[in-house]
Amino acid sequence: MAISKSMTRRNLQLAINNSHSSLDTPARLELEGVTVAYNGKPALQDVTFMVQHGAHVAVVGPNGAGKSTLFKALVGLLPIQKGRILIHGLPMGHHKECVAYVPQREEVDWSFPVTVDDVVMMGRYHTLGWLKRPSLHDQEVVAGSLERMGIGNLARLSISDLSGGQQQRVFLARALAQEPHILLMDEPFTGVDIGTQDATLHLLEQLRSQQVTILISTHDLNLATKHFDQVLLLNRRLISYGPPEVAFTTETLNQAFGGQILLMPGGAIIVDDCCPPADKVDPETLHDEHNHAGGGKG
Repeated sequence: MAISKSMTRRNLQLAINNSHSSLDTPARLELEGVTVAYNGKPALQDVTFMVQHGAHVAVVGPNGAGKSTLFKALVGLLPIQKGRILIHGLPMGHHKECVAYVPQREEVDWSFPVTVDDVVMMGRYHTLGWLKRPSLHDQEVVAGSLERMGIGNLARLSISDLSGGQQQRVFLARALAQEPHILLMDEPFTGVDIGTQDATLHLLEQLRSQQVTILISTHDLNLATKHFDQVLLLNRRLISYGPPEVAFTTETLNQAFGGQILLMPGGAIIVDDCCPPADKVDPETLHDEHNHAGGGKG
């Protein structure tokens, strides 16, 4: 049977409308049975959860629990062996620009010869492409992101000349320049000064009013309880997920931290997170340590 031009046009318009509808869907993040493995050993196993649009979630767990693995899987830096990840109700790859990722500082080569302004402009590449020159709007977005993080005066400096706190602010500014719907931050409060911690928390409150969905990994139970709507307690698998008073119980904390947790009289909780027990070591940690010891390529 022949297909008329009018039918073709209707089908094309329907496809366009469906595409626009998916973009208008709240930026819900869903994981369904996600497993990520290194050399056949699971770093994350059968993880399922959903983050509602605009929620602020603290991802908590001991060293080697798979928190960094989770974030890298969410932005496609690591493949998943099983399950699926949905953003806007669609599989990963459809809306890469929706998700901004701030890695841990030690994962960045700070000696790379690039200026602060250049790094933040990288957040605009999803609109620029690699060969186009930044527009006036792109430059304004970058300048505004730098000012928002209080580092507008550092724009022309090399990132290697900055302090740890300033470097962290640069990567936060890059994430802001991306104008994301979902922001992932891996241990943003580790190894930075109090001023940068306060600036980061202030930024989170601003993003809350803009309905940006936030996931932050942290070891700080008090910070997670005080500043986040939801807590996702992780140790290779999902231990608990919900409001802090639901997610943090004696049972769930013992499951996550094992012998690293100490309950004090009066209900105080102390977590010794310097060294995970031998049976809790994540394959990702072993992989990284092997590379740092000279076992990697090159």
